Parts: sequence; C-alpha cells; structure tokens
Amino acid sequence: MAVIPSGSITSSVRSTTPKAPNHYTELSQLVTGSGLMRRRYGYYWTKLILAPIVLAGALTAFVLIGDTWWQLMTAAVLAVLLTQIAMLGHDAAHRQIFRSGRWNDWTTLVIGNLLVGMSYGWWQHKHTRHHANPNKIGSDPDIELPVIAFTPEQADRRRASRSGPLRWLIAHQGVLFFPILLLEGLSLHASSVRRVFSREPLHRRPIEIVFLSVRIIGFVALVFLVLSPGLAFAFLGVQLGLFGVYMGMAFAPNHKGMPLVPADVKVDFLRRQVLMSRNIRGSRMLDTAMGGLNYQIEHHLFPSMPRPHLRQASAMIRRYCREHDVAYTESGLWQSYGIVVRYINRVGLGQRDPFECPLLQQRQTV
Repeated sequence: MAVIPSGSITSSVRSTTPKAPNHYTELSQLVTGSGLMRRRYGYYWTKLILAPIVLAGALTAFVLIGDTWWQLMTAAVLAVLLTQIAMLGHDAAHRQIFRSGRWNDWTTLVIGNLLVGMSYGWWQHKHTRHHANPNKIGSDPDIELPVIAFTPEQADRRRASRSGPLRWLIAHQGVLFFPILLLEGLSLHASSVRRVFSREPLHRRPIEIVFLSVRIIGFVALVFLVLSPGLAFAFLGVQLGLFGVYMGMAFAPNHKGMPLVPADVKVDFLRRQVLMSRNIRGSRMLDTAMGGLNYQIEHHLFPSMPRPHLRQASAMIRRYCREHDVAYTESGLWQSYGIVVRYINRVGLGQRDPFECPLLQQRQTV
C-alpha cells in the first residue's frame, strides 16, 4: 500500500472529472439491466431458516456431549458457524435480503445481537463510514486501530511514545497481525457492549441491550453449567479465538495493502471504491467460506447486490474497469495475506513509502 500523492490524484481527477460521474452511472445501468440487483428470496430464506436450526443443533450437541475435552471441537464448529451467521447478518445490514428496510433491520438485529452477540448499531456506524471512504486517512475507521499501525504517521506516533520491547513489536507488527486476531472475537463483543451502554445516539437501544444480554450472558452461563470451570474457560478461549481469526481472515485481504487516500483528496465514486479494494480469486467454495467478501470491489460498488450475484457481476465489472482504464486488483487468498503482512511490517519499520507493488505502478488514473 502506498499513500497516493495529493497532487497526482488531484490532477488526475481534474482531467477526468467531466467523465467520472457518468462512468458509475453507466456501469450501474449495465448491472441493473442485467438483472443482478434482483432479490434472491429463495437463497436467503433457506439460509435464514437453516441458521437458527443448525445453531440450535450445535448447542444441543454441546449439552449432550457434556464435560469432556472433546468439547474443544464443538467450540471450533461454533466459531465457524457463528462467523457464517455473522456474514448473513452483514448481507441483511446492506439491504441485500429484503426490499423493506425495516425487515432488513430486524433481521440484522436478530442475527447480529441475539445469535452472534454483536451490536448492529455499533457495526452500522463503523461500517457505513468505511464504505463511504475506504482507506481514506482520517475517515475510514478500519485503518484507525489501537493495536496495529496502518499508516507511517500512526507508526511514528507510537514509536515516539514507546520504548524497548514495545518499539520492537511495532517494527515487527506484521508477524503479530494474525495472532492478534485471536483477541478480535472478544473485542467485537466488548465494543458492542460499550456502544449499547454509551451515551452516543443508538436506534432501538433497549432491544439491542436485551438481545445482547440474552446472547452473551446466556451463552456464558450455559458453558459454565455444562463444563467444569477450567474446561469452560478453554472452550470460550477456543470459540472466541477462532471466531476472531476467521472474521479477520475474511476481512483483512479486502483493503489492507491497497493505496491510502490523503484526507484532503476527493475521488469520484467509481475509482474510490475500485482502486482501494482487492478481490480474491477462487472457487465457489471460497465464495462460501468468505461470505462473498472476496468480491470486495463489486460489494463496494453495489452494496445491496445479493451475494449469489457477485461472481457473475465480477466479470462484467472487471471488463468495464479495463475498458475505462481503472485498475481492477485481484490476487490469490494466500498471496493477499502475504501482501498484508509485508505491508504492515514495512509501516512498522518506518518506511515512508511502505509498500511497493507492481499494480500500483499502473495506477496513473485515480
């Protein structure tokens, strides 16, 4: 990832300003005309019915298996299952499932707060800002994390305020990125609880508090009722740790290692979403594993497009971008993780141009 120079973006945008707004309008008309924005009720109703049934089955199995170390396998299964359910909630939050905003909202509340234990209001506030300005310094909360520095300026500030082992950790933060994800599950629950009990505005606060309380307190109580204390703590550690790793590995490849946009620069919508996002190539099995997030470019351009249409849309959007000289970035899954780790390490080492990628050399137009 490199911070795109303000001057190069500004001059490029200035030269394309008359055409840029029409590019997205034209692409939107092509996508809509192809039928890719139509609802997929059968697909989503199947998932909405199966999700609570499968979760109930997993919890029933947990109770029947009883107090044994084999329950750590159950914890791993629950981590995968809850991540998949969270991805379904992500679809509902983006209005992919129903035409009615109210139906989507309540679906997300039930899935997010009651089944997964994540506040819909907290997630919506954070994720909306990310979609509006991906990788924009000062605007995208996904590059403003307390543990990992994603910009050279963040790394400079942290190095200046720390010494000894902490400075060493900052310089080698890339290798710590995935181990840190073991704490992400706990962090997601904690952030959700803080938000619902904060003084910040929150729609349907009482409902969120009730749903979160039932989910978090009820789940922890069930674990300690079935398992002995030591095994219960181990179970929760495995479940939360793998949940965080799975979530992080699904989201991390999407923007990390892509260009950063200076705070004072404006970029037209098409380029803002395409140039800062990365797709992950793979099979339909990968589509399922990543919940469609491997089509990050298509998702950012058309957030309400149903997940089953993203693969088909990618061919059309890739072709359109190439015809209009907009770099469309794709990589393999493991290649993307390597990009993320190298980028974060270079930021930690204090390099002002922290990531050199052949794709960035093609980004003459933004």
